[in-house]
Amino acid sequence: MTRPRLALVPGEPAGVGPELCARALQRRWDAELEVFGDGELLVAAARRIGLPLELSAADRLRSPTGDAVLHSIPVARVAAPGVPEPANAGSTVGALLAAAAACDSGRCQGMVTGPVHKAAINDGGIAYTGTTGLLAAHAGREVVMMLANPAMRVALATVHLPLRDVADALTPASLERTLRILRTALRDDFGIGDPVVAVLGLNPHAGEDGHLGREEIDTIIPVLERLRGEGLRLEGPLPADTAFLPSKLARFDALLAMYHDQGLPVLKHAGFEQAVNISLGLPWPRVAVDHGTAFDLAGSGRADPSSLFAAIDTCTRLAAARAARSTPA
Repeated sequence: MTRPRLALVPGEPAGVGPELCARALQRRWDAELEVFGDGELLVAAARRIGLPLELSAADRLRSPTGDAVLHSIPVARVAAPGVPEPANAGSTVGALLAAAAACDSGRCQGMVTGPVHKAAINDGGIAYTGTTGLLAAHAGREVVMMLANPAMRVALATVHLPLRDVADALTPASLERTLRILRTALRDDFGIGDPVVAVLGLNPHAGEDGHLGREEIDTIIPVLERLRGEGLRLEGPLPADTAFLPSKLARFDALLAMYHDQGLPVLKHAGFEQAVNISLGLPWPRVAVDHGTAFDLAGSGRADPSSLFAAIDTCTRLAAARAARSTPA
């Protein structure tokens, strides 16, 4: 397989996702893109920002660079840019699940997703905590969220939790599972033969020998010692305030942060435009943009497509790597 086929899902209809996807369809890629969403919505988004895109009778989106297959999933109600419509929750989630099914069947070899709005989906009557969780449930897999840019890779031990719930969610079993999934992905998908992972502590100064919290002593250190005994190269637990120094980052293939805002602000500061969100542990690659729906920019033509473009490139490489592994020597 020389050019993977990727499922492209715009995300929230009232956000910047449709116009970013319209921009992506103006370029040639090392992958074939198949769009899962509302074709008329994409055409309208393109026209709004002055881009040529047409919907053909054969369920194809036509741009100056060629045609892309469209899997039509109409929205329930046309929403103005920047104004989310809860009635569209079903079509937003339906597009994600249809793309996942295409990956399950082998029609597509990877999935790229635009930003979604959790509140609009929940207000539409669908319990939803994020696309990572949705796809994990669909696949019946344990999944780890990792964000990456050219400067670093940061995986998360916990994701969208209130800060007061993080310590209780960090169990030996969950931490071990996360580290195993992360190591497997770094080795198999990223081609790093013997990856080194830096594990951050939960508390300031990584607990200061128990004086600033015991999670490091009671949970993190025993897991690291056990996995090191199996040959995993794990450093830590490290104080988060110094783990991101350039001299230290150069030694690590990835970092594991204990909670969302421990690691992601640093990554985004180091290169927000090129950052992508990767779901590790799924049967196929899934890469998302690393930004929200940006309702304030929707329809203006000012939304930066860099993260979506980086997501397409990243998903292409991951899909090609998986295909190469499955091809007999």
